[in-house]
Amino acid sequence: MNSIPGFARHQAPALRRFAGPADLHLHSNHSDGTDTPADVIRRAYEHGVRTVALTDHDRTSGWGEAGDSAVALGMTFLPGIELSAKHGPCTLHILGYLFDPENRALRDEAARIRLDRKRRAERIVRNISKDYDLGWADVVAQSNPGATVGRPHIADALVARGIVQTRSEAFESILAETHQYYEALYAPETETAVRLITEAGGVAIIAHPAASGADGLMPTADIERLIAAGLGGFELGHRDNAADAVQRLRRIVAAHDLIVTGSSDYHGRGKPNRPGENTTTDEMVSRLIARASGAIPRYPRASTPPTDATAVMQ
Repeated sequence: MNSIPGFARHQAPALRRFAGPADLHLHSNHSDGTDTPADVIRRAYEHGVRTVALTDHDRTSGWGEAGDSAVALGMTFLPGIELSAKHGPCTLHILGYLFDPENRALRDEAARIRLDRKRRAERIVRNISKDYDLGWADVVAQSNPGATVGRPHIADALVARGIVQTRSEAFESILAETHQYYEALYAPETETAVRLITEAGGVAIIAHPAASGADGLMPTADIERLIAAGLGGFELGHRDNAADAVQRLRRIVAAHDLIVTGSSDYHGRGKPNRPGENTTTDEMVSRLIARASGAIPRYPRASTPPTDATAVMQ
């Protein structure tokens, strides 16, 4: 367990000390992004973002570097994660914010997902290698040491080998879920993922929930069970969301007074998403911070409160 300075467990609510615009969904090379955590923050700053969250897949090892960079630039940093989850045969992603990174249940589940993500990637590469000149070493060469290796790294290896031209082409063809090379990833049930984040004092938000359109939305009864389990809201501002499905979700948001976020889902090179292309309103950021009881944001130096050191998941 590695302790880092700058992250405190939850304290009593204070006057708002963050400034918008806020982008609450970005990835670094600790998971499937291409930029270091510090570079992710700098890129967000260059695009006008002033409150930012790093939400690497199933890990929090980039929090320290990202938080330091944000504070130095006068930004507010919200620690986060993106957990893989499943709903029936479908894979969903749950964003978690401001949870206690020392919570054992959440740490253990994230570690289990990371381990299977690597094993799954190895299985996919073995499948692909039957038809294409691609090996595991090609994939490792596209990942940062210690990063969670996954399909995006395989996509980058396919590009480097000249088998496809872009990450997007790889996901639309060789890495598509309908393709013969695809392998399923272990993930907890969606309700379990929401409970883990909530019980760790965090706020759980379903990422890009309308990406499959209105016909792909989970039944309202299932959504209501997630709300009962602690679901905080939906990421409705996302380039992949379909308008018809967003409208349906807005009715659920209004009925249950949920939090709505907007984010870029920035990954760096290989994807067109840019920091700040969708943002979260100040009101919703305030509600998210007030709801959390696991950790507090890191604020710019002029207003950073005294903190103790806490551990982060690797």
